[in-house]
Amino acid sequence: METRELRYFVAVAEELHFGRAARRLGMAQPPLSRAIQRLERRLGVPLLHRGTRAVSLTEAGAVLLREARVALDAVEAAERRTRRAASPSHGLVLATKAGAAGDLLAKLLDAYAAEPGAVAVEVLLCGPGEQERLLRDGHADVALLQRPFDTTAGLDTEDLHTEPQILVLPAGHPWSGRPHVTMAEVTGRPDLPLPRWPGPGGRYPDGPGPRVRDHTQLFQLIALGRACALVPESLRPQLREAHTTVPVPDAPPVTTVIAWPPHSRSRAVAALVRTATRL
Repeated sequence: METRELRYFVAVAEELHFGRAARRLGMAQPPLSRAIQRLERRLGVPLLHRGTRAVSLTEAGAVLLREARVALDAVEAAERRTRRAASPSHGLVLATKAGAAGDLLAKLLDAYAAEPGAVAVEVLLCGPGEQERLLRDGHADVALLQRPFDTTAGLDTEDLHTEPQILVLPAGHPWSGRPHVTMAEVTGRPDLPLPRWPGPGGRYPDGPGPRVRDHTQLFQLIALGRACALVPESLRPQLREAHTTVPVPDAPPVTTVIAWPPHSRSRAVAALVRTATRL
């Protein structure tokens, strides 16, 4: 399979519409349809269920979508890392979610800068979930991720810090005086739903909660009484008087990890990881 064919298929599989996919790719619809048909014939399996108005993925198509994303990310990452390695000012690019693990990040940067042979570290502050994508597609050399929010499959990682989650509520909420709440109570409140974060392709999952893109937007919605949220305890300093928090003992703990591509042979990445684990 060619990367061009994979890009065509991913566009159709994500849009679930040949016309929209063709516009996204900047091409006409008929050659796009023929390219997908050729791919199906070569593989010997149908990838799409074609309807009069839209299409849907077959089981084989869903598998190819997952694999194609990985393959295309790997190709693009190889291109970016190759160009960056040839740059005279080549340093390290570290991606991390804005506002997350702030104290740990500051200590890590200071400690690494004091190491012999340390290189410059560019910090990419991004929205929730973006740091994983930046690492996988080659925009970053290393990233701070948080399980269970981020997926670390296929990456090399070292655990750095584990902390509990707390429930953020609008100030004055009836639960504000309680010593704790349970996950069953949190997920069973349609009047104060949990937010929905964008997933792969920028698509939001179905559900009653508001769509959010960053913590600034989320915390304002909570202050307005439109949502509640489970967040790591380390985000508590970012809250305002308009918020209150309650412990959720049975919520899954959040583990901050440092992650890097498994094929990396960068001495700078290795030194940064050693510094992080030592901290």
